[in-house]
Amino acid sequence: MDSTVSSALELPQRLALHPRESPRSPEEEDPHLLSSLAAVQTLANVIRPCYGPHGRQKFLVTMKGETVCTGCAAAILRALELEHPAAWLLQEAAQTQAENSGDGTAFVVLLTEALLEQAEQLLKAGLPRLQLREAYATATAEVLATLPSLAIQSLGPLEDPSWALHSVMNTHTLSSTDHLTKLVAHACWAIKELDGSFRPERVGVCALHGGTLEDSCLLPGLAMSGKLCGQMAAVLNGARVALFACPFGPAHPNAPATARLSSPADLAQFSKGSDQLLEKQVGQLAAAGINVAVVLGEVDEETLMLADRYGIVVIQARSRMEIIYLSEVLDTPLLPRLLPPQRPGRCQRVYRQELGDGLVVVFEWECTGTPALTVVLRGATTQGLRSAEQAIYHGIDAYFQLCQDPRLIPGAGATEMALAKMLSDKGSRLEGPSGLAFLAFARALKYLPKTLAENAGLAVSDVVAEMSGVHQGGNLVMGVGAEGIINVAQEGVWDTLIVKAQGFRAVAEVVLQLVTVDKIVMAKKSPTHQQIWNPDSKKTKKRPPPVENKKILGMN
Repeated sequence: MDSTVSSALELPQRLALHPRESPRSPEEEDPHLLSSLAAVQTLANVIRPCYGPHGRQKFLVTMKGETVCTGCAAAILRALELEHPAAWLLQEAAQTQAENSGDGTAFVVLLTEALLEQAEQLLKAGLPRLQLREAYATATAEVLATLPSLAIQSLGPLEDPSWALHSVMNTHTLSSTDHLTKLVAHACWAIKELDGSFRPERVGVCALHGGTLEDSCLLPGLAMSGKLCGQMAAVLNGARVALFACPFGPAHPNAPATARLSSPADLAQFSKGSDQLLEKQVGQLAAAGINVAVVLGEVDEETLMLADRYGIVVIQARSRMEIIYLSEVLDTPLLPRLLPPQRPGRCQRVYRQELGDGLVVVFEWECTGTPALTVVLRGATTQGLRSAEQAIYHGIDAYFQLCQDPRLIPGAGATEMALAKMLSDKGSRLEGPSGLAFLAFARALKYLPKTLAENAGLAVSDVVAEMSGVHQGGNLVMGVGAEGIINVAQEGVWDTLIVKAQGFRAVAEVVLQLVTVDKIVMAKKSPTHQQIWNPDSKKTKKRPPPVENKKILGMN
């Protein structure tokens, strides 16, 4: 009989040795003793098919009506609007994991679901919530203490990181993984500081339509897919950059200040004054030494002619994200008006670079401490470029984590199965709640390789049984591959130790918080607050006078 089944059958007998002091209340006979379990299961059902390198894609329709094809769990979680408190708590923990380590989002969601399912079984068998919480905390501490012993590889300080980044990026892209991995490894290696530190923001990513992913390349400096306007096309020495989140020209027609004109003479005078104001603003930019202006809004032709006269290169940004990133890199503010910044951005050169049918604008430096390389992605579709861009960012984040801790552990579910074996062995020897929690934690960990096998289209029960048998024999580097179990050390499938440890800590924080929650109490909206914030509403106008209120209260 399977060890998982046998341990589940032994659970009531083991709990019988530690009966509860008080009988169960009627509410504890409900199907779900954990009020958060149903919401967490619903959220996990959305994420589960995307887990692993063989996970499926989803068409995600954003709030703006834009359709995105993605298999990235972090992107899906960001797009969801959740109302259930437990689901919201799990979403926050998973997003924090993605922001801090760049990976492990789906791991946090799925392991949380599995642990809560096991927790409910223990609660139904009679284990008190407080003891369950303490036992789960003990099991988590044991997992975190054992995890470093599973690290069997380490990235050397002078070693090419391609082999360590490949498995991470392969999970997030559909094609050309080898080529993209080499680009990321080269970029990260080239800008790594002599003291071993690494700044992820020094690697830029620029996506251009046209060509294929195999045409992607590296460019020196920071490249953006902006549009060069006017006759000035480059600054080859001493570029001083100003960034504007407004049109490069007259104020917007919907601006608060509106001129009142009563005659043709007023119109002529107003037009002349507007032209003089624009010439003064462009002249102030030139006087402050600004020779590159990056604009998010529209570019006026007459104002562009003034910029050409003063020798200012005008670049129209394609997206707000690009200009915000440029603001962070150049350490200069994003201005709402055509005024010279107090602290302009500085770089060595700004020029246009042709890549096949696409054009990029390159900001290049010759000093340290600034972005040095940009990965320029080429592709035929927006969805393919987005998928490749996500893979690039995950590779950069993985290298950043490896610079902090170079240790690597087996991937493809091998680490989870090894930890499950360790917890099962210890749990079978322990008495009381700690032993039960160890066994429950072990069963929850086996859900992750099971999900990998399911997404790969394999016979789940056969794969999990074979993996369990191999791990029981002491071979802890066997994981789930495309056609069955594989040796992850030979196939080069790795997870970073620091990311996995952070994921376990995030899961523990959520689970330990939710196992003690038995009900969700929704506060009733107060009509008084609605009246305060909506004084002109119809309900407020029809409110009875205070005297009548007192009479009604007195009748009660």
